[in-house]
Amino acid sequence: MVSLVLLQQAPAFALNLERAALHQFEDGPILPASHIFLPGETVFLSARFKSYQISVSADEQRSVKMSWSVNVTDPAGIAVVPAKSGKIADTLSAQDKDWLPKLNVEFTVPPYAASGNYQISIVGIDEVANSEVTSLVMVLVRGHAVDPSETLVVRNLHFLRSEQDRPPLEPVAFHPGDTLWARFDITGYKFEKNNGYSVEYGLAVLRESGEQVFAQPAAASDAHESFYPQRYVPGALSLNLAANVPLGTYTLLVTVEDKIGREKVETRGTFRVER
Repeated sequence: MVSLVLLQQAPAFALNLERAALHQFEDGPILPASHIFLPGETVFLSARFKSYQISVSADEQRSVKMSWSVNVTDPAGIAVVPAKSGKIADTLSAQDKDWLPKLNVEFTVPPYAASGNYQISIVGIDEVANSEVTSLVMVLVRGHAVDPSETLVVRNLHFLRSEQDRPPLEPVAFHPGDTLWARFDITGYKFEKNNGYSVEYGLAVLRESGEQVFAQPAAASDAHESFYPQRYVPGALSLNLAANVPLGTYTLLVTVEDKIGREKVETRGTFRVER
């Protein structure tokens, strides 16, 4: 007697995501798509995979085997952090019929990030079914506005009455004995290996006639390396006005040097000293 065995083709498995969501902390509430992150904040991502294939061994042991990778890029397509990857390999029991493989990833928005839509790219691979799924998650970021430049430039120079102040002083007037504070942003400098930069800045104070009454050529410097290129350097200066400083209009002259690009620029801001 000859037995006829009919082989039924296994159904095709197309791996996909049940959901990919953002959180402010691990296992926290799912955030709406409109949520805005700020520079320096940590973003938590969770994702669940479904429609994966289960491998059954000769001794009927059921298991799942997957791998995944996550890439985060800024609005210009530049990688924000090194790519992250991992594997999911678990043995399943009869009680795991509703179990879904999942991944949890976190990353920090760069401290000097620009505003815009950041993109998380998720790739999941079911190594049993040889099936792959990709998904994109957008992250809204609101950063400090500093217009980019191809060459060294100083932007957003403004005066403050104290180090903690944020809104620019208006009108720009100080009294004898006050401490003058100034903030500005440096951008357009050149990078070297590992996105390293090196800048130095100084100041001078000029009378209305152009006569220099104070100078500090090398007031501060900043140098750093990072995976993600720092798009601007925040600068800050303070100047103690003497109690007997003559009243009148003065100019603050800020000079900046890019040590790597060997470029120098200056910018000026006007302030008054009055009773």
